[in-house]
Amino acid sequence: VQLQASGGGLVQAGGSLRLSCAASGRSFSTSGMGWFRQPPGKEREFVAHISWSGSITNYADSVKGRFTISRDNAKNTVFLQMNSLKPEDTAVYYCAKARGRSGTIYIREYDYWGQGTLVTVSS
Repeated sequence: VQLQASGGGLVQAGGSLRLSCAASGRSFSTSGMGWFRQPPGKEREFVAHISWSGSITNYADSVKGRFTISRDNAKNTVFLQMNSLKPEDTAVYYCAKARGRSGTIYIREYDYWGQGTLVTVSS
């Protein structure tokens, strides 16, 4: 499985961005997917995950109500819609494929990772 994240960029506080993660490989549609981020100088942290069918989603408290994760299995793509962005959302964002069908908040439960896309939110 290969994952290619895109959509990052520079945006002002209060703005929006939509990240995409295109996957290759047959296991995408039966696997949970997640988004994580790594702020400058900090450890990688959980942002959101979605189950294989898209019926179950989960968010970090810091992004709940502002970010929305979704997926299109026909296009092997997972999305992260980010609204009301804050400077503290500045980070490299990574998509990842879960070992299981639901996704999880734990980094160790993901076996494939994209290369990351940088999101910078200016104040």
